[in-house]
Amino acid sequence: MFDYRAFALRNLASIAPRYLPFADVATAEVPLSRLMRLSLFQVTVGMALVLLVGTLNRVMIVELAVPATLVAGMLALPLIFAPLRTLIGFKSDTHRSALGWRRVPYIWKGTMYQFGGFAIMPFALLVLSGYGEAVDAPRWVGLSSAALAFLLVGAGLHIVQTVGLALATDLVKEEDHPKVVGLMYVMLLFGMVVSALIYGALLTNYTPGRLIQVIQGSAVVTVGLNLLALWKQESRNRERAREMEIAPRVYFRDAWSTLIARPGTIQLLLMIGLGTFGFGMADVLLEPYGGQALGFSVAQTTKLTAILAGGTLIGFGIASRALSIGGSPIRLAAFGAIIGIPGFIAVIVSSALIGPSLFVVGTLATGVGAGLFGHGTLTATIRNAPKDQIGLSLGAWGAVQATCAGIGVALAGIVRDVLVGLPAFSGLQTHTPYNVVFTIEIVFLALAIVVAIPLAARFSQTGAGRVASGPQSNPVEAP
Repeated sequence: MFDYRAFALRNLASIAPRYLPFADVATAEVPLSRLMRLSLFQVTVGMALVLLVGTLNRVMIVELAVPATLVAGMLALPLIFAPLRTLIGFKSDTHRSALGWRRVPYIWKGTMYQFGGFAIMPFALLVLSGYGEAVDAPRWVGLSSAALAFLLVGAGLHIVQTVGLALATDLVKEEDHPKVVGLMYVMLLFGMVVSALIYGALLTNYTPGRLIQVIQGSAVVTVGLNLLALWKQESRNRERAREMEIAPRVYFRDAWSTLIARPGTIQLLLMIGLGTFGFGMADVLLEPYGGQALGFSVAQTTKLTAILAGGTLIGFGIASRALSIGGSPIRLAAFGAIIGIPGFIAVIVSSALIGPSLFVVGTLATGVGAGLFGHGTLTATIRNAPKDQIGLSLGAWGAVQATCAGIGVALAGIVRDVLVGLPAFSGLQTHTPYNVVFTIEIVFLALAIVVAIPLAARFSQTGAGRVASGPQSNPVEAP
C-alpha cells in the first residue's frame, strides 16, 4: 500500500531548504521537524503581538474611545520588564536545577504570565465597552484591569521569547546559531501573518462579545502550542546538574562587563535602539491611522498587520540570502533603515494623494526594512557574543529592542494626543498628528544609518562580523 504520508514528508523535506529561510540549519541529530515544533513558541508570541498591538489598540482607540495616550501607555507597560530580558537570559544560562534543565522552567513561567493576562483581558474589555451587565461598572476598573492584562502578557512575551531563542541555540552547533535564531524569527512573522488574517476574518462582523471569544481562544491556544513546543526539547541531564552545582557561581555584573567590553558592542546596541525606535513608533498608530484617515474597517486594519509582517518576512528572506554569501550584517541592517525611510514617506503622502493603495505599499516597504534591520542586528549580536553567553547576548539585544520599541509606542500616542488636544492645533486635519509621528521615525532611522557607517568598518576590521572560529559546541540530544 502506498504510504502517502511518507511521500508528502519526503517532498516537504526536499523543498524546505530551498523555500524556507534558514531551513538548512537542520541536521540528523536535530531534524527540521523538531526545530519547527520548537518554533511554535514564536507563533504564540506573534499571535499575542497582533492581538495587542494590532487589533486591541485600534478597537480601544476607535470603537471604545479610549485616549491614544492611555492605550499607548498600556502597550508600553511591558517596557518595565524589557530591560530585565538581559537578566532573564543570564539566569537561563546559569540556572541550577536537579534535572539539569536551564531553559524549560523559564519558558513555562512566561507561558503562565501570558495565559493570566489573556484571562483578565476579556473582563477589562467588558467594562470598557459597557457590554451586558458591565454597563454600570466604573471605567477606571476597566482601564486598570486592561493595564494589568497588558502587563502580564508583555512580561510573558519577554520571558518566553528570550529563553526560547536561547534554547534554540542550545540545540545546534555554534556556527549555526544565527541561522536557528533567524528561523525562529521567521516563524514569529509567520505567526503574525496567519493570526492577523484569522483575527481579521473572525472580526469582520465586530462585536464586543466576538472580540472576547477571540481573546479567550487565544489564551487556550497559547498554552497548548507552548506545551507542544517544549515537549522533549531540553534533555534531563543530571551530570550537567552536578557540574553546575560545583562550578563557581557567575555574577551578572561580571558577565555583563565581559559582554560590553567587546569591540563595537556599545555602538551596536545604540544602533539597535535608534533603528527599533524608528520602526516601532508606527506600531500603535498604523491601524488607527488607516481607520481614521483612510476609512478602513476593523477587519481591514487588522490585515494591515499581516501586510507589515509579510514585508518583514520578505526582508528576513533577503537577509538570509545576503548573509549566506558573505554579506555584512551591519551593512544589511543599515540598508533596511534606508528602505524604511521612503516607506514612511509613502505612508505620509498616502493621506493626501493616491490613498489606500500607496498606504499599503508604504506599510509593506517599512516591513521589508524592519526585517532587514532586525535580522542584520540580530546576526551581528550573536556573532559578537562571548562563548557560553548566548542567552545574555540575546537578552541584551531583546532588552534594547523592546525598551526602545516600548518608548517609541508610548511617545507616539502622546505626540498624537497632544497635537489633537492643543487649542493651537485645533484646525489640523485628521491625518496630520499621525504624519508628525511618521516624520519623527524617519529622523531616527537616519540617525541609525549614521551610527551604522563607522560600525560596519569597525566590525570588518575586528572580524566580529564573521562567525567566530574555534571549538564547536555539541548539540543537545533529544531525551
